Amino acid sequence: MKRKSVLSTLMLLVAISTSTLAQTVSQMVADWKRAKEYTQEYLDAMPADGVGYKPTPDVRSFAEQMLHLANGNYNFAAAASGKANPHQGKNLEKMEELKSKEALSKAVAESYDFVIQSLEGLKDGDMGASIKLFGRDMSRGVAYAKAFEHQTHHRGQTTTYIRMKGIKPPNEKLF
Repeated sequence: MKRKSVLSTLMLLVAISTSTLAQTVSQMVADWKRAKEYTQEYLDAMPADGVGYKPTPDVRSFAEQMLHLANGNYNFAAAASGKANPHQGKNLEKMEELKSKEALSKAVAESYDFVIQSLEGLKDGDMGASIKLFGRDMSRGVAYAKAFEHQTHHRGQTTTYIRMKGIKPPNEKLF
């Protein structure tokens, strides 16, 4: 009897901790809207003549970092939501027509819109559904968390690019 009690208590603790850590869809949408605005501040900070800038020859340019971020947004959100990726099979960071400041800003903003629209069609209960992402089994919620982590990582990498152009990068935007 004692064993059942311990097991029940453990299961209750797991349920409580998971539910307090889980984000609702509306919280995710708010975070993605904030991330879109924050990324736009980075795009606005870099002058037009700096979008092709590379700190060293063997790394992505500023534009390529941002287009890699956009590609990731499409790929992660398509896998997580089941919606068709409008750029399936394309490598945005290799598309020269997207490397002007105006085209770059538009392409990146549209990738955030795709993620936000894919989330807006979901309910909180949908986040636990099992999906495949890049050949790995995970929940839909985890896939969206990985997507958020990916865009944060690549936006963060461009901080150095902006600083090396003598520009102060945007302040952190946590809320």
